[in-house]
Amino acid sequence: MKPEAARLHAALPQTQCTRCGYPDCAGYAEAMAAGEADIDRCPPGGAEGIARLAALTGKSPRPLAADVGTEGPRKMAVIDEAWCIGCTLCLDACPTDAILGGNKRMHTVIEPYCTGCELCVPVCPVDCIALEDSTGERTGWAAWSQAQADDALARYEARQHRKLREQAEHAERMEQKARAKLADLPALTHGAEGEELARKKAVIEAALARARAKRGG
Repeated sequence: MKPEAARLHAALPQTQCTRCGYPDCAGYAEAMAAGEADIDRCPPGGAEGIARLAALTGKSPRPLAADVGTEGPRKMAVIDEAWCIGCTLCLDACPTDAILGGNKRMHTVIEPYCTGCELCVPVCPVDCIALEDSTGERTGWAAWSQAQADDALARYEARQHRKLREQAEHAERMEQKARAKLADLPALTHGAEGEELARKKAVIEAALARARAKRGG
């Protein structure tokens, strides 16, 4: 990340809510640095957040853009555990790994880690996740702290690194599986010859190439 984008990124609340229209806070910061996004697109930061970005960019403060929502109290996701079916969709959606659970097992929110991003709500197929006001009349940065932002960013980055590692490990397993199939092609193809053998070999080689591409090698 370039220095200007890094400075803007450091001024954001790191809720990773995507309400700005970008995939994460880093994406929004980079868009602002490139002149592709304005400073008025972060509801969690609110008016104070816009003032911080204005000071960094030299722009004049302004109200939140109409299409990103409004500044409000910090929300907390709460799962109705009696209705949870353990689908894991909210686990996949949570940017800070603030939801604990397993496949077909009850999920629960680890409150200190929840940023109030709201991303878990629309993915729940049984509508068992509610958002509760956790900060009363405090909104924007008055409802959040730099320490919480730093922790949220650390958790988000750790999650991103873990996902990349898991993807690489999965690709490596697929590559090893494809290599094993190529090594044992006669048994795998059950005596196929000519065009049929070539077709099956091509399918396996294509799978091997995809796995290599995903591993970046």
